[in-house]
Amino acid sequence: MADEQIPVPKIEELQFGGELIGTLQDIQGKISTIPFYTSKIEGEELVIARIESRNINKKPYMFYIVKIGKDGVKLIYSIPPDTSERMRRAVIIKDLVAVLSLVTDYYKLDQSKFYQYIDSVVDNLLKGLSESYSTLFNKYDALLTEYRELKRLNLELSAANRNLTVQSSELNEHNKVLEQQVNALQKYSDGALMAMVGDWIEVHNNTIDINEFSKTYGIVPSRVEQILDKMVSQRYLEIKE
Repeated sequence: MADEQIPVPKIEELQFGGELIGTLQDIQGKISTIPFYTSKIEGEELVIARIESRNINKKPYMFYIVKIGKDGVKLIYSIPPDTSERMRRAVIIKDLVAVLSLVTDYYKLDQSKFYQYIDSVVDNLLKGLSESYSTLFNKYDALLTEYRELKRLNLELSAANRNLTVQSSELNEHNKVLEQQVNALQKYSDGALMAMVGDWIEVHNNTIDINEFSKTYGIVPSRVEQILDKMVSQRYLEIKE
């Protein structure tokens, strides 16, 4: 299989007039404070470079170079094939402005041509937009409003969810108590429980302590009372005054 061809970026060059009013060493000292930039003096030029990315062969792929001389500034930069040319030019000119703003005490740029170029870059960038700024802003504003509303609802739902979690925990505990009570009620049939009560009364001199009986056999007192009432109504027991 043939080797995959490495894409080659487009290279563009620009030049603006200017005047050196300091020294290249002064400018280099200022540039050295900016991260990701390298600089060196070559003859009568200060070469400032930034390599943004490299290809698989480790050669510069996305980069720009600024050459500052006594009578002008040259800008060389790459535009990768998968990059918007309008956007790339806008980013490059923004970075060039940032660099030149640091050395205004040592270099005077011919502002007329420079500003004309900035104007053309911005104009092309705006023309490249598929919709007007006002339309985009209105959509952004609507999305921002929707995001804030969704965020508010999310907070409310989170608070409600926490409350439901607490209520669910409380209901689970209550259900456990009810389940224990039901199990206790269903532990013995009425007939078996009546026999147990009868045996208890016979052993305890015709008396019954409901709480003690309940504790002994693990039956809720209400169930014992129910059986006692049934035994009395069916005349198995008599209540002595």
